[in-house]
Amino acid sequence: MWHAAIMSNPDVRAAVATPALLGECPLWAPEEGLLYWLDIEGRVLHRYDPTAGTNETRGMPGRPGAAALGPHPGELIIAMEHELVRFSWDDPASLQPIRALEAARTGNRLNDGRTDPAGRFVVGSMWADPAAGKATGTLYQVDDTDCHHLRTGVGCPNGLAFDAVRQRVYWTDTPTERIVVADYDAETGAWENERLFFDYTDLPGKPDGACIDVEGGYWSASVYGWAVIRISPEGTVDARIDLPVEKPSMPAFGGPGLETLYVTTIGAGGGVPSAPGRDGFIPGSLLAIDGLGVAGFTDPPFAG
Repeated sequence: MWHAAIMSNPDVRAAVATPALLGECPLWAPEEGLLYWLDIEGRVLHRYDPTAGTNETRGMPGRPGAAALGPHPGELIIAMEHELVRFSWDDPASLQPIRALEAARTGNRLNDGRTDPAGRFVVGSMWADPAAGKATGTLYQVDDTDCHHLRTGVGCPNGLAFDAVRQRVYWTDTPTERIVVADYDAETGAWENERLFFDYTDLPGKPDGACIDVEGGYWSASVYGWAVIRISPEGTVDARIDLPVEKPSMPAFGGPGLETLYVTTIGAGGGVPSAPGRDGFIPGSLLAIDGLGVAGFTDPPFAG
């Protein structure tokens, strides 16, 4: 059954039309009313102001794969190359390494990640060229004292999302086309009873980044599939939003009331050229979708 509230003709627009090479990790900062997002291959951190309609950028010394809010407005914890770094928007020279998760120059880089309900940073690594088919990545859980290995032998970590209400975590290794769900104890960080949540095999595209709405719906970017889909907590697709670009990479709720779904997309990066956009949309744009009839959550700041 389709989710009735989301069948009401949502509006898809380009919030930022200047394309990223490989857009990723939209992150709403509620205290600032701003959306941070990344261009991995362009080595750029973006900051979009929906009220002013402006988008600012900061260059990065490496490839930023994921980000979390820091303890103060304008501060971020960024998973870049092989390590976590602290960055202040107002003082770019203050970039400071916090913790190396892997050795430098192994051929891996950090990719999809976010904070769990307790503020731990969960992030995965991958071989930098996904077309090589290597499974050299690891899924890490970083708290204020330690770094735990949750999974090894990972090809391309994506789709990480936490449902604090149902005490769940979702995650996918994109090449497998399988989204898994596990029980997640936010107090201890225990990840247990992993099982299949959804199989993408019969759908266009593959599972990429994701987020959760207030009803427990799992919003998955169908990379190569021209869409974002909503999967109910029971594991059935109950909404599909067709997009004007081929490779959406990650959604996140933001804006007033957390009712706008922002979606990063892949442009000329990512190894395989993107198909031309439809209706004048440019691959690599930051998209905004309004009128969904459902709101989302924001990620807590990093507690490390």
